[in-house]
Amino acid sequence: MQPVLKVQSLNKSYSARAGLLKRKSIKVLKDISFALAPYQTIAIIGETGAGKSTLAKVLAGADIADSGQIILNGQTIEDDGERVSGCRTIRLIFQDPTRSLNPGLTIGDILDDCLQFNTELTEEQREKKIRATLTLVGLLSEHFDYYPHMFSGGQLQRVALARALILDPKVLVLDEALSSLDPSVRAQTVNLLLELQEATGLAYVLITHHLSLVRHMSDEILVLNRGRVVEYGPTEEVFTKPKSKSMQRLLSA
Repeated sequence: MQPVLKVQSLNKSYSARAGLLKRKSIKVLKDISFALAPYQTIAIIGETGAGKSTLAKVLAGADIADSGQIILNGQTIEDDGERVSGCRTIRLIFQDPTRSLNPGLTIGDILDDCLQFNTELTEEQREKKIRATLTLVGLLSEHFDYYPHMFSGGQLQRVALARALILDPKVLVLDEALSSLDPSVRAQTVNLLLELQEATGLAYVLITHHLSLVRHMSDEILVLNRGRVVEYGPTEEVFTKPKSKSMQRLLSA
């Protein structure tokens, strides 16, 4: 199966203060490469400061790499137009959905903004799609008229999932998106994600510190250490025969 996403030699640096009048460049991602096929999940793991969240932002278009390529369905994302198109194809879900949901808007309005900006659907078509997407993620059609404060934490994460799915993406980047949920709600959300993946062919980039979740959901693991790939392979192989010291430390912890 052809990959839906290929990342080749991705590099990212940030400028930081190194004195009163001096600045220095800090490399956060160093030559990152991997491929991801439809229906597959790759887990990105590593210790704090490894570059996981930076990679998530670059993949979803929230930040731009210094060099390297992101290839979606065989097409390289290069200019601004392709970056906008790529943002529709790769959607990012953060750990805390409350920070990205406007408390003054209903869920219907929040999702409608996504469709108005990115599609040419009529108002009637947009509402129909929003209600169908809410049902798809296990919410109710009438939640269209609810405000964010009227939902539980688990329901808000489903709203965030609905907002990601509303544009029919090919890849979802889950940046610690399940970490804040209690175990029972997390299990329900994982089952929902797996069902959606099986039904639609979605590919997931899973960023989490829960190794049990990694083993349950992922097909492959990419281990980062200080922005560099130190191990990359099938999940069971990496768990049973870890080659890198980073993975060994994570397992022992």
